[in-house]
Amino acid sequence: MEKTIDIDKVLESKMGAKAKWVPRPVVSWLKRTVHQDRVNAFLWESRDLKGTPWLKACVDYLEMTLEIVGEENLPSKDDGRLYTFVSNHPLGGPDGVALGSIIGEHYDGNFRYLVNDLLMNLPGLAPLCIPINKTGKQSRDFPAMVEAGFKSDHHMLMFPAGICSRKGADGKIRDLDWKKTFITKSVETQRDIVPIHFSGRNSEKFYNIANWCKRLNLKFNVAMLYLVDEMYKNVGKTFRVAIGKPIPWQTFDKSKSAVQWAQWVKDGVYEL
Repeated sequence: MEKTIDIDKVLESKMGAKAKWVPRPVVSWLKRTVHQDRVNAFLWESRDLKGTPWLKACVDYLEMTLEIVGEENLPSKDDGRLYTFVSNHPLGGPDGVALGSIIGEHYDGNFRYLVNDLLMNLPGLAPLCIPINKTGKQSRDFPAMVEAGFKSDHHMLMFPAGICSRKGADGKIRDLDWKKTFITKSVETQRDIVPIHFSGRNSEKFYNIANWCKRLNLKFNVAMLYLVDEMYKNVGKTFRVAIGKPIPWQTFDKSKSAVQWAQWVKDGVYEL
């Protein structure tokens, strides 16, 4: 069986010659935490699938039950227009796969994600991705990648918070502030915005780790390492997916700043 996810190679690609100084117990811990063997087994079994069929195979593999509300709000695939789909990001993985399977099926695979470049290691997902490297120097290419996505003939699926939801001091699980990019680019390319709310949550352990990282002001997102572990904890669960009515791009006028409009859309998503 070929290794698609190989922690040794990932460390080498990110750290170069310094990777050899990472203690072997740490490398072993990383492999266990990201379930390297278990994930590779699935990727090998699904190696002949690409795009939407692969996403649907993931949904089946994770035994996800999706209760879709407002499916009639998805614009027709034949109306000749392009849309920006935006959602909260409670899980950090299964939610992205599930939404991609819904949108991909409705639009015959004609959509693209804006994703962290690490996800480009997944062959079945790669054809649907416009990669964003947030871990290295290529982060300066972010504007060019966003530009390429919105100038393309594909619908865009985005999680404007950039990372998955966190638990606030009030105990509520919500996204952090939504970045304004989806507003400015949707207006620029005259794409209506379709808001989506995805139910679900990760474990208390995950939120505790994320909050400690914030308190310690760690630059590296340690919580991200646990997202695969969280994915397996969510196997077999039911998730509500609420799709709102498209918001015309003309809505986003000068009465609010792009940042304020992004927050307005986010607030609306949590009301779905």
